[in-house]
Amino acid sequence: MSPRLQNRNLEHPKTLPGQLLQRAFFEASPEQVAPRLLGKVLAHFSASGLLAGRIVEAEAYLGPHNDPPDPAAHAHRGPTPRNRVLFGPAAHAYVYAIYGRYFCMNIGCESEGRAGCVLLRALEPLAGAGQMALNRGLAPGAPGRQLTSGPSRLCQALSLTRQGHNGLDLLDPLSPLQVRDDGYQVTELRVTARIGIHEAVDWPLRFALQGHICVSGPKSLTGAASFLD
Repeated sequence: MSPRLQNRNLEHPKTLPGQLLQRAFFEASPEQVAPRLLGKVLAHFSASGLLAGRIVEAEAYLGPHNDPPDPAAHAHRGPTPRNRVLFGPAAHAYVYAIYGRYFCMNIGCESEGRAGCVLLRALEPLAGAGQMALNRGLAPGAPGRQLTSGPSRLCQALSLTRQGHNGLDLLDPLSPLQVRDDGYQVTELRVTARIGIHEAVDWPLRFALQGHICVSGPKSLTGAASFLD
């Protein structure tokens, strides 16, 4: 079972950013979920207090049922001990290690067994920026871009690890890690090819808030503008 807040001896914050999303929000294809995640809040109730950021960049990775399969997706060859959380219910955290010391966080999408997901690439710090700087080994007051711009940076800033957070239900009100909606409205975004991968590099599955200082690799943000309904 995933750890819940009541089992971690953490005090539940009296004021939460917005409200939890519904499961149905995530039970759609990753290319639909990713752009609609922009503007939502990732909140971690850590041992050091509330750490939260607004999602400003995300990438979609398609499940193995996609035609053609997405060769850049961890799930494209089917379930393994590493990726099995992706084949479970939607809206659970999939956290994996890179280079043996850093972590990246994804959110599972679609119905159980289909294994699509969205990689969180960048956040805008909203709460706990001072602690995020400490977590990143930076001086207090470091700009948000240095804290949470890039998938491994944001995990480090929010103290997210595979051991502690992989498999958490992000919609459980007692989960220490949640995705919430505080009413922030996104109407225009930028759609580009994914970055930092070596396969399917031309698939337009990266979504970001145009001009936001915390978006990673801003010079590559040259794709088409898009509008959300």
